Amino acid sequence: MNANVVEAIRKSAAVPSMPQVVTRFLEVIQDPNFDYNSVVKVLSVDAGTVSEILRLSNSALFGVSRKVTSLKQALTLLGPRRTRSLVLGRYLVEAMGDSSGGKLDTSYYWRRSLACGVIGARIADKVCPRLRDEVFLAGLLADIGVAILSQAMSEEYDSIVTQYAPHGGTFTEEDEVKLVGASHGEVTAMVLSEWGLPEAMCDAVKHSHTESIDVTDNASQMARVVNASDRIAKLLCEIPDVNTCVETCSAAVAFAGVELSALVEIIGGVEADVEELATVLKIDVIPSAVYQKIAQAIRDQLSVAAGA
Repeated sequence: MNANVVEAIRKSAAVPSMPQVVTRFLEVIQDPNFDYNSVVKVLSVDAGTVSEILRLSNSALFGVSRKVTSLKQALTLLGPRRTRSLVLGRYLVEAMGDSSGGKLDTSYYWRRSLACGVIGARIADKVCPRLRDEVFLAGLLADIGVAILSQAMSEEYDSIVTQYAPHGGTFTEEDEVKLVGASHGEVTAMVLSEWGLPEAMCDAVKHSHTESIDVTDNASQMARVVNASDRIAKLLCEIPDVNTCVETCSAAVAFAGVELSALVEIIGGVEADVEELATVLKIDVIPSAVYQKIAQAIRDQLSVAAGA
């Protein structure tokens, strides 16, 4: 990445710092012999975190089979990786806030990011279940670079930001590099690395916006799923030509390695998951009535194609 871009980002203060409670939480769970009581002690200093972990842990998205009523129970049932996803998701979304700067449509941005994370988690259930929680977080955060560049280099990046909107068109990594010297995937990867997230996740988001994925193993699998999820999420955040939806979705799921018939079921539950996460994470998104109709139209088209 161009050194001038890194300097501009740092000078702009567009990258938020991690709260101390999160930093301490990550330190504790990095120890393979950590004690859940220690994690409870760290997180309990923030009542908001506790209540939101409990609410999220009871969400259908995270697949816990019985009602979770205490923080320790939530931590034990969810495990360290899933808990990390919940904690980081809450704080990083809160840290990004609505201070996007420039012309970024924040409601569209968050709905698309939430949809990408939800769809990614559901696809990962089919193709790489052990990476489900990493994929969810990677999908949720994959476009943070767009928000950061829109603040740090607003003038240079505005022509890209105007395309990151319903019917705004498409842009490539090459377009971004030509304008500002870096792609938003590179910026996202840099930020997640600074926040201490796993290298495989950083590599995945860095390469998730291209079909020429130059990483291996876990990072490659996650990048493919996030790539596919973002393509599908973009459809759900617009009013697309339903006649092209099957082609787009078919290509996306094939790239991720899942059957088109599985996507019919996945799309049916996306809206409820997005709305629940938006409420818990306090994200303002466009009202859902239009998107429910879009999701149903896409689902109908996919059902026909999958049954053909």
